[in-house]
This record gives sequence, structure tokens and C-alpha cells, in this order.
Amino acid sequence: MMNRHKMIRSAIYTLAMAFAYSASLLSAADLLRIENGEAQGATQLIGEDARLQLIVSRTQANGIVADWTRNVRYDATPAGLVSIDATGMVTPLADGNVTITASADDGEQSTTTLTVTGTGQTQPVSFSGQVVPIFTKLGCNGGGCHGKIAGQNGFRLSLLGFEPEEDYKRLVAESRGRRVSLASPDRSLLLQKTVNAMPHGGGARTTTDSHEYRLLRRWIAQGMPFESGSAVSVTSIRAYPNVKRMLGDSAQQLAVIATYSDGSVEDVTRAAVYESNDTQMAEVSDTGLVQTAKLVGDVAVMARYQGHVTVFRAEVPLNIDAAYEFASEATNVVDQFVGKKLDSLGIPFSAQCDDPTFLRRVTLDLAGRIPTLAETNEFLADPSAEKRETLVERLLASDDYATLFARKWGVILRNRRSGGSLQVSNVLFHHWLSESFRNNKPYDQIVDEMLTASGTVFSNPATAWLDQVTDQNERVEDISQLFLGQRIQCARCHHHPYEKWTQEDYARMSAFFSTISKKTQGTDATFVTLIAAPSAKHPKTGQAVQPAGLDAEAIAIDTAMDPRKELSDWVTSPENPFFAKAFVNRYWKHFMGRGLVEPEDDMRVTNPPSNPELMDAMAESFVASGYDIKALVRLICLSRTYSASSNATEENVIDRRSHSRFYPKRLQAETLLDSIDAVTGSTTTFAGMPTGTRAVQLPDTGFDSYFLTVFGQPDSKTACECERSSEANLAQSLHLLNSEEMQKKLTTDNGRAASFAADNTRPVEAKVRELYKLALSREPADRELKSAIGYLGERHNQKEPWEDLIWALVNSKEFLFNH
Repeated sequence: MMNRHKMIRSAIYTLAMAFAYSASLLSAADLLRIENGEAQGATQLIGEDARLQLIVSRTQANGIVADWTRNVRYDATPAGLVSIDATGMVTPLADGNVTITASADDGEQSTTTLTVTGTGQTQPVSFSGQVVPIFTKLGCNGGGCHGKIAGQNGFRLSLLGFEPEEDYKRLVAESRGRRVSLASPDRSLLLQKTVNAMPHGGGARTTTDSHEYRLLRRWIAQGMPFESGSAVSVTSIRAYPNVKRMLGDSAQQLAVIATYSDGSVEDVTRAAVYESNDTQMAEVSDTGLVQTAKLVGDVAVMARYQGHVTVFRAEVPLNIDAAYEFASEATNVVDQFVGKKLDSLGIPFSAQCDDPTFLRRVTLDLAGRIPTLAETNEFLADPSAEKRETLVERLLASDDYATLFARKWGVILRNRRSGGSLQVSNVLFHHWLSESFRNNKPYDQIVDEMLTASGTVFSNPATAWLDQVTDQNERVEDISQLFLGQRIQCARCHHHPYEKWTQEDYARMSAFFSTISKKTQGTDATFVTLIAAPSAKHPKTGQAVQPAGLDAEAIAIDTAMDPRKELSDWVTSPENPFFAKAFVNRYWKHFMGRGLVEPEDDMRVTNPPSNPELMDAMAESFVASGYDIKALVRLICLSRTYSASSNATEENVIDRRSHSRFYPKRLQAETLLDSIDAVTGSTTTFAGMPTGTRAVQLPDTGFDSYFLTVFGQPDSKTACECERSSEANLAQSLHLLNSEEMQKKLTTDNGRAASFAADNTRPVEAKVRELYKLALSREPADRELKSAIGYLGERHNQKEPWEDLIWALVNSKEFLFNH
């Protein structure tokens, strides 16, 4: 068994509890302490390869426990037993007990004691346990280098080192053994290229005096063994600290501890690979130093080692002394936990939006269109205190609500045509989705009907999904991404680099679809379940595996049963840790503009939600309601959070993810086209659809429309909402400003401009007010009204000035965004 230093770290979070009590009795910045991990006794460093990352913390006058690791001087007594660099990294030199003192400039000190043993013994190097992690740390086995499927310059490694046996064979046996040289280790190609002593496309990855170089050289000199004795494996890794409250523009050193199958532990801080989930919020160095930016909110840093991941989460407050107490004023769980987060971050809520803004916002989000003139006049004239609740209920009961969400789900469920003309199956599936949302069918029932669908699309429209997604792998991946928020595509070929999912997990999910068969007669397809035992083969070992959900036990299914029913029962179970959260996060993003997890369907442990308590609370509420979709929509749309103004205050303008205000969203392609038609009084025709069909009502994305294409309508080729683009570009601006299509909509004889120019029965002011209500759901401000009337002047009975005014409105940011 390879020797490892058993690092038992002293004075960590047990100290933190004592500190939390004593801090109130101390003056500013007068407690300095060294944290060495878990309070498990004296720390040991065993062997010359041992390394230990010290973390020194100090409490500030404001109560923040700041990282002081690089702000102290280190001394070791007696000298000569360990070496400590300025970053707090300890390496052994000789055996013995040593006391390490960290001293601040003002005289504050903290000490810890280490025991060093085994420095005089040459230790065998483990290929899988020590050499492969070096390849990962240096980026050699990454997807852009030797880890890609074709390798690099004739040398290939397994991606991120998930197949060490194959890596060993390629390194030692291939290329006639030139990559490693037992007779002359320093002349090995492996070492020469690593330090760029020989031409290397990746440049120098390390230096000859580095820990990594010394380990690689010693492994070669020892005869390049694969393992020495019985191998142990990593069972888990942990980051210290795992959660920290930090100020903007500050730093925190991390320590990463690996636990092995034999119970031993090791500091792998310098061997781990780090990645921030938001580099604008915080960056992390190769040594595990997290540096926050001058932003506020939450950020997560992933540490990866030997196929295991752990996460450090930092909360960066704006004002640590603020006491807004939003949570105590909350009337539902959304406001309770958004308020709690804002209280913690010291960020104020923006004021509540006015009635015109709320009317336009919620109509766009729930009905996929701007309000009609009648709706605007009625809502603005309504004096009742419950009118917003009434509006939400009316929109939820409308056909527009059902159509909008049928369109939303049809796109990510790949309801696309395979040929040039509209297909009956697309229309039937779209209608089935519309009816499901219209009747408020529980979400678990919708998913169950799709996953277990049999028959033809005429007898059971839910089979359209099976017909569109014909590949068994794509079915597994779509289910995981759509309904569980888990992107397991990587696990088809190798261990997921940022998650725990393996090829076996993937194969077990695939087994659920192994008995489904498609029988085609003419143009009709029938889906049936074969009488057979469901199974799949492990792609590497070839062994048969039983079906199982992610993180779930394997299921023995009778050959006469449809295994998809077992899959559906597991997917939709209230105990499933992914199902409700994935849906809640998807809908939160639809309404709030940003998911609690981004991207909305990538809910891995290394990409935690910005507000975990809110995620849990909404998911629990959704499950408790019986997966009632409209109940979830009401919960969000009637919250103070949703109705907050999009106007940032001087204090919360820095917030990008905690929802202290409403984040404006550009109108989606279909909604924007329909809105322009509504304001200009024009219509857009779509081949094969009745006159007057709005873009949001289209059953699939195969209609020929340059407008929809240029404004980011997806092709519906994947299950990812990322296909839909909300990014602005020059082509969009030019199309709105001076395209032939826009010119026709503005100048049509049956349009709004022509109608207003010909209407001599109403004052110009009344028509301008109506136009603003149509486009922006509000009255024009005095300045806007005066400017519009002045521009129209004596030409108010001509089309052109009205065309110009309408053109200006539909090109305004206020029109193009839901704010």
C-alpha cells in the first residue's frame, strides 16, 4: 500500500464555535488562529511527499473572519524539521515534533504542533494515486490536449485520468519505450517535454525543482511500477473551509483533504484542480486561493481530485451592518427566503413596480403577448387591492397561457419537423401539451404519460416524443436534462468530469428503454414494449447491468412489465432529489430572468443554487401541492420579489443574482414578432396555418421566418433551452431599423399608422395616448406626449409621421424588453 501522510488537522470548526461566543468579548482584530482541518488530534506528516496547507484566520472588527494566511510570518521550532513558504504550505525535512507559530505584524500569534516521520525512507510512487493526478493538474489529460479522443502528436491519455490502466500502457509500452527511461530518468521524453527541455506544443508545464517533477522522476527511477502492494482509492474529498462569508475584493486560501479507502487522509490542496462557477464573482488560482471581485452575492468554487469533487461556497455581502428584516415581512416562501438572503447580504429591495409595469410584465410571462388596449384600460382603472391576483388568475385560465407553455415545452421536447411541410404528429403533440397546461394536469402526470407512452400518435399524442427522439442514448440524456437537471452526456463515454456520474450510471438509465420497439406501417408508427428482461451493457466491461435511476438502487423488473413505468415512478417520486428542483428552477428562470442555478438544466453538486434555501422551499411547496404547476406560478408571480421594480437603487445595482430587483429580459423572438404586429396593426402569415395565427401559437419551429431566426428562435434539435438565444446583435438592430419586413408592417394600408392618419374623429392627443398604451401599457409622460404631438404637428392626418412614431416606439428598449 502506498504510504501517505495521515494528516489529522487541529483547531478548526470546534474552535469556530468557541470563537463565535468569545468574539463579542474581543476588540477589533485580536484573534489569530491556525486552522489545520478537523479537530482529530495531533497532525502528522508521514514521508517526504507529504504536504500540508496551513490556513490562518483572523477576526475583523466587523465580525468577518478573514483569511490571514499570507499576512503572517511563520516560524518552526526546532528549526530544520519542516519548510514553510509564504503561502502557508508545509513540507517535511526531518523527523520530529515541531511547533509552528504564525505571527502578525502587531504581535498577535497562533501556534500548532506537527509530528513529522518517515522522511529518511524512500517511498514507492503510485501511478494511479500520484502520477495520474499530476497529469490532471498540469492539464496534460484535458480535452484540449492529450485527453482528447485522438490524443495529441501521437500520445493519448484518458480524459482527466479516469482510466489509469490504459494511461500506464500508453506511457510505458507505446513508442518503443522512449517516453520513459529507467537507465536515464532525466532523459525521459515525459520529463523533457514537461519542462520544455524538448519542443512541446503545450510549453513548460512545470519546473525541474517542482514537487511534480521530483515525483515523476522518482517513479521512473523506481522502474515505473503501476502500483506497489494493495492499492487504496480516494473515497471522498472535502474543502476547508466549505462555506465562508467574505468581503468583496478579498482572498481566502482553501485546503482540500482526501479520504482513502483504508481510512487514511491526505492534504491534496496543491494536487487538486479548481474552477469557479462565476469568474466575474470570484477567481481561483492553481494553489486554491480564491479572490473575490467587487460584486455581491454567492459564488461556488469546485475542487476536483481523482474523480471526486467538493465545493467551497462564499457569500459576499454588500453591507454587513444593514438590518432590513425583509424576511420577517414575507407573506410567502419566495419572499421569505429571498428576503433572508438579501438581509444576509445587506442588499435593499427595489421598490415595487407600478401597475402598468406589472400588467405588461405578467402578461408577457404568462400569455406570451403584450396586453390589449382593453386589458390595459380595465386594469389601470381598477381600484381594488386584489387586482393583481385577479389578473394572474385570468391569465392562468386563458388559452394564451396554455399556448405559450405548450410552445416553450414543445421546443425543448424536440417537437420539430423532419421534412419541409407541417406534420400531423407535430400538431397533435402541440395540442396535447396545450390541453395539459389548459387543464392544469399535474406535472408528474405529464412526465409519466410521455415516459410510458405506447401506441400511435393518433391514439396517444404523447408518443410523439419517442418518435422525435429515436436514439436510445438521446432519450436517456434528454430525460436526465429535462426532468432531473442532470447533464449526463459526458458519462456516455467517460466519468463525468464535474459530477459523480459514471458510465455504469449511464448504462443503467439506458436499460429502461431496452424493451421499447417502434413498428412502422406506412406512415404510422406504433410503439410497443417487448416481452424481455430490460438490461444494458457496460460500455467498457461488456457486462450486463440492471436498470437503475441516478443515485438509486438497481431494480429487478419482471419480463412482462414495461420497465419505463419503473423509470417514471422513480423520476416523479416525491423522494427523487432532482425532479421537483429541476422544474422549479426552470420556471424560476422563466419568470425571474435568471435561474437559481445557471444554466437552468445543469444542477450538479459543483454548480449549487444561489439561494439553496429558496430552492428547497419552492420544491417542497411544489411537491406538497401535488405538482400543481399553476400553484407554483401563483407563488412566484404574486410574490414581492417578482413585482419588484427593475430600476436598481444606488445600493443594489451591484447585485446580479440575488433578485433584489427584477432583471429585464429581452422579448423572445415569437413574442417580439407578435408584439410588433399588435402595435403596427399588421399580420404575419405562416405557411399552412390559418390567417391570424400568432408566432407563439406555432406548433413547431420549422416555419420559414427570417425574423424568428435572427431573433434567436431555436431549431429544437436538442433538449437544451440554451438553443434559444437572447443575445443582441447587429443583424437584429438593422432588421428592426430598416428591413423590408418592418417597412411593410409600418406602411400597410390596413395598419395602425394608416388608421390613425385617417381618423379625424379623435384628437391627436387621444391617439398618442392609445399608442403608448398599446406598446408600453402606460400613459405617455408629459414630456413624451408633448414631443409626439409636436412632431406630428400639422401632418397628423398623414401616414408617414405616424409610421415614424410607431417605429420609434417599437425600437425603444422599453418595448423590446420585459422589465
